[in-house]
Formats: sequence, C-alpha cells, structure tokens
Amino acid sequence: MNQKIKVILLEPGKLARTAEIDSSLEAMQRIVGGYIESYSPFDDSVCIICNEEGKINGMEPNRSVKDEKGDLLDFIFGPDFLCGCKGEDFDSLSDEQVARYLKMFQAPERLVRYNGELVGLPFNPKAD
Repeated sequence: MNQKIKVILLEPGKLARTAEIDSSLEAMQRIVGGYIESYSPFDDSVCIICNEEGKINGMEPNRSVKDEKGDLLDFIFGPDFLCGCKGEDFDSLSDEQVARYLKMFQAPERLVRYNGELVGLPFNPKAD
C-alpha cells in the first residue's frame, strides 16, 4: 500500500504549489512524464525529482537552481517536484521546508542567454 507524501509541484509556466501525491514509482513517473531522477543540490534532506531526460527530450524549461550566493547551479526542464529525501526513500516535506522552497521556486522562469550566459528570468503566469 502506497502512502501519500506532501510535495511542491513545479510545472513549466505555472506558479509552484503544494500537493499530496502517491509515493509509488509509477505515480512519480506520471508527474515528471518519464523515468525519474533525484537531484539533491541543497544542504538539507530535500531533493528535486525530475525527468532524467528532460533536458534532451524537448521538455520546456522550468526553473533555475541557484546556490546560496545566487549563482546558477543548474536548470530543470519539464514538470518536477520537491520532496523530502531519507537515503533512497522519498518523504513529505516539513512545513518549514514547504515555506522556504515555495518562496524560492514560486515563479516559473524562462531560460535566456544574457551577456553570453544562461540565466533564468522569473515571470508571472496568467491566471488559468
């Protein structure tokens, strides 16, 4: 029996939002549109679950991932989500993590080349 976990959904062109999702591999693969990859760029036990081929299979740019100085570490493509990570297990985010990462990833971004470098420019999507 699969449990539900609290995550932050990050979809291209949409504001970040919290959701409860099924913790099964199949459910996670449906969300990201293919095989999952776990990316852990943060100091705490939070990871980004994305499509492992999102950068090469034509998925839309989604969000930039920056270090504490604001320097670009990576750019994620396609739909993905943030969740808690405990070893190889995925878990719910704490309320504190939800607040911190919703603020960090709230607005979707466009990937643009500016002065010879790739940067993510946040934008406010139109209401549905």
